[in-house]
Amino acid sequence: MGARSYTVTRSIGAPAPTVWGLLTDASSYSRWNRAVISIEGPISMGNRIKLVSVADPKRTFKLKVTAMQAPTHMVWADGMPLGLFSGQRTYTITERGATHCEFTMTEEFSGPLAALITKAIPDLTPSFETFADGLKAEAEAITR
Repeated sequence: MGARSYTVTRSIGAPAPTVWGLLTDASSYSRWNRAVISIEGPISMGNRIKLVSVADPKRTFKLKVTAMQAPTHMVWADGMPLGLFSGQRTYTITERGATHCEFTMTEEFSGPLAALITKAIPDLTPSFETFADGLKAEAEAITR
């Protein structure tokens, strides 16, 4: 009860490694990702990154990269002690031939305090759409 999630999917006319390269290069985000104001730290397994999103520009999210399997799967997570509340963002890239892939990003909030805390979280749908559209446009431009 109280869990909430958001998902966006895009078909991208670029190979999975191209999309993966963009997702894991924090320095490129300002070029293509209008959903993110800033991101600091290398996006690598076990590392912590600091992210400021347009969805909540007054807050810095301190996320940990908890799973990483190039070029198909990555997870960023954050939460409260004792599992009272957690957020997990999963990136999945599915190859659809040599020059195409499908990108899916899902954010799931869970834990006993999820119902209470998610009431204060703005609708992430527009931010997710912006993120996915920017990733698609940049990956396809690189591939051309």
